[in-house]
Amino acid sequence: MVVVTLSPLRPPTVIGQFHTLFFGSVRMFFLGVLGFAVYGNEALHFSCDPDRRELNLYCYNQFRPITPQVFWALQLVTVLVPGAVFHLYAACKNIDQEEILQRPIYTVFYIISVLLRIILEVIAFWLQSHLFGFQVHPLYMCDASALEKTFNITKCMVPEHFEKTIFLSAMYTFTVITLLLCVAEIFEILCRRLGYLTNQ
Repeated sequence: MVVVTLSPLRPPTVIGQFHTLFFGSVRMFFLGVLGFAVYGNEALHFSCDPDRRELNLYCYNQFRPITPQVFWALQLVTVLVPGAVFHLYAACKNIDQEEILQRPIYTVFYIISVLLRIILEVIAFWLQSHLFGFQVHPLYMCDASALEKTFNITKCMVPEHFEKTIFLSAMYTFTVITLLLCVAEIFEILCRRLGYLTNQ
């Protein structure tokens, strides 16, 4: 009977370890605490003219096809998957940090996992820009013609639009920072790999 012990494996680079800290701590804390504080009651305070429950709900669903906190939570989980798969594989094979940089096959697999993170972050950035834009406006013009024939366009008030704009900008900034860290990590891996080959 073979027993496999899974020991926690840190990223093989300094930038990778900083990325894990930044991604795991700051970004998740920001989303978990401030995200739900800013967006938590948005649907309750979203009101249209005339202020009727069914109209408010209809226009809010049009305004927010997906709530921002759900989108960002899915983004965080999705971006974590490539790294988690690699680290699970490395833990099962008892691969340590130095082996990742010393053995070409492990180095290539690790770089692929970082490239996948970059691709997923770029896709998330593009989706976020199309779903939420770069600024939250105080008024939203809702097309309610499918709900009632008496009026086509109705004005809706977006609560705390300035706070949401700031938070939106922060989430874009986090995405850009993690992208830069991933690119820098690839350069660090290549430089350390080159240094390892030079010393041999």
